[in-house]
Amino acid sequence: MRIGVTFPTHEIGTDPAAIRAYAQAAEALGYSHISAYDHLIGADPVEHPGFDKPYTVDTPFHEPLTLFGFLAACTTRIGFTSAVLVLPMRQTVLVAKQAAEVDILSGGRLRLGVGLGRYDLEYRAMGADFRTRGRRIEDQAALLRALWTRRSVTLKGADWDIAGSGINPLPVQRPIPLWFGGSYASEAAMRRIARVSDGWLWYAPPVKTGHPLPAPDPAAVIERFRAYVREAGRDPAAVPLEGRLDIAYGTPEDWQRTRDAWRSIGAVALALNTMDAGFTSADQHIARLEQARNALA
Repeated sequence: MRIGVTFPTHEIGTDPAAIRAYAQAAEALGYSHISAYDHLIGADPVEHPGFDKPYTVDTPFHEPLTLFGFLAACTTRIGFTSAVLVLPMRQTVLVAKQAAEVDILSGGRLRLGVGLGRYDLEYRAMGADFRTRGRRIEDQAALLRALWTRRSVTLKGADWDIAGSGINPLPVQRPIPLWFGGSYASEAAMRRIARVSDGWLWYAPPVKTGHPLPAPDPAAVIERFRAYVREAGRDPAAVPLEGRLDIAYGTPEDWQRTRDAWRSIGAVALALNTMDAGFTSADQHIARLEQARNALA
């Protein structure tokens, strides 16, 4: 099982030296990848009474692909995963170009995790249609893979018309692994992931007590998901699973039990989250990663 870390985007601040130190420490500790959340713009609760989402204009977010470009120069081995980039509100060709550049600068260390997002406000700010995001993301996946693997692409869709054009340079990985985030509670999301994705990023809200897996019966969820993969004519082994472990809470024994529970349902990777423990410095996040490394090695 590969174990990565979740970049503490809400809490690390804006000092480039601290950001660099965090990434280099994660790499030195042997973690496999750094995951980063994504939001481009936040709502001001004063201007939006009743806004009930967890992230607002006061929640810091580093832009994942720009961040990974910086970290690519600071590290040599650790991978980078967007978890998840809200793809349907973005221009697809631009994402293809940016992701290819990160993959080149990192020597092939990018895994692009994508998802639908949940903020209509954010879509409106980007001039994108929130209502069609499910259809759009499947079309985008096809276009991304074409642009990452072909010198010249001719492809017409509902949102683009590309005729005999391509990006240059192409990425190291052709194509870049394209994983989808999504909730087990959404049948549409699970079926979409089964059809289109190279892997499932099963992230859920933090669980503070006992670190149970984020479903009443996770084994049944996985069996249902694998059935959807087979219905799509694919091998379930071709769509692996990554889970989340919140090490901001609980004890090392809790972390070990949760790791083993994810492993028991076939997860091939975990991302460890240190946010919401009240840490105020990169050094505190690094210390918790070191504690977890010793517990989970």
